Amino acid sequence: MGSTSIHQLLHSQEGMMRGDIKTMNAVVVRETGPASSAQALHFESNYPTPTLIEGHAIVKNSYSGLNFIDTYHRQGLYPRNVPFVCGQEGGGTIVSIMKGDEGDFEGKGFNVGDQVVYSCLETYSEYTLVPVAKLIHVPPEIEMKKALACMVQGLTAHYLVNSAHANLIQKGDWCLIYSVGSGTCQWAAQMAKINGYKVIGTCSKGKVEKAQRIRCDELIILETEEGCEHGNYHSVDIVKKVMEITNGEGVKLVLDGVGKSTAEISLECLAKKGIFVSFGNASGKVEPFPLLRLTKKSAFVTRPKLLDYISSRSELLGRMDEIFKWVKDGKLEVCIDKEFPLEKAADAHRYIEAGKSKGKLILTL
Repeated sequence: MGSTSIHQLLHSQEGMMRGDIKTMNAVVVRETGPASSAQALHFESNYPTPTLIEGHAIVKNSYSGLNFIDTYHRQGLYPRNVPFVCGQEGGGTIVSIMKGDEGDFEGKGFNVGDQVVYSCLETYSEYTLVPVAKLIHVPPEIEMKKALACMVQGLTAHYLVNSAHANLIQKGDWCLIYSVGSGTCQWAAQMAKINGYKVIGTCSKGKVEKAQRIRCDELIILETEEGCEHGNYHSVDIVKKVMEITNGEGVKLVLDGVGKSTAEISLECLAKKGIFVSFGNASGKVEPFPLLRLTKKSAFVTRPKLLDYISSRSELLGRMDEIFKWVKDGKLEVCIDKEFPLEKAADAHRYIEAGKSKGKLILTL
């Protein structure tokens, strides 16, 4: 850290503790809508800074992670009261902290000046109020950008591969994971291999090189350049290819973050007593279907969310510790695709919605 940044950090620490830093830069959703709308991702230089409360810390962000779920909040698909600061993942330095009851674990081991990453709402901003229970120290062996990438995408992949399938897949069984050339599913495919599952991945032609680095057992390449646009998953007969690969049995697990375009494909690819894990809406919301649709294969379906799988401090730490260990041991490749300045958040949203991302997208502050 250079002398200028150290001076700025010390100033922010002192200013936050005195309460004289009243405003900050932030990207605010004042009206839900497309990324092209000026009010949907409005960059503001005078947004109020958060007020410190018990059991929380204020983090001066160096980076904010961009995740596909941010686009759902911006669109209003997952409703929130407007106005709100977008984002749910950040990394930076603690500038003030109110630890609360020292009899609790909250606050123990955290101090002003610590480098941390975290997942909570309102992170497209210079400062974020973070529950101490959600703070994670950045390991000295891992740079902050990579530690940040381990949060939402890493944690999501971890619970999907390790928990959401309810143990309906075992070592040596086949799974199908869409979009292994980008984002969360790069992580999921690597973790599935670590767990001993046989992985069939899909990717667009433009992401083959990236997908090949994941070393899936089989790779189904779509006939179009972008991987997330509606209809691309019908350019190849995925069901036919999956059945050929698995000798007609199908897969025990499908991880589907695409949504509308792939839901029917996912159900058809399942083996008997397999599970369809739907966790995203990149191509639109999954259409309702009758439960009788599952009878054919005694199939299971679930629609999980991350918060239910990191609901306790111990569960959060358990998952993060394992992810960090895999990164340090070289078992997980962390790919930072592109960085955007905070004021270009709308460009970042357009980039991810166009299916262009080949890894983690980061906003810099």
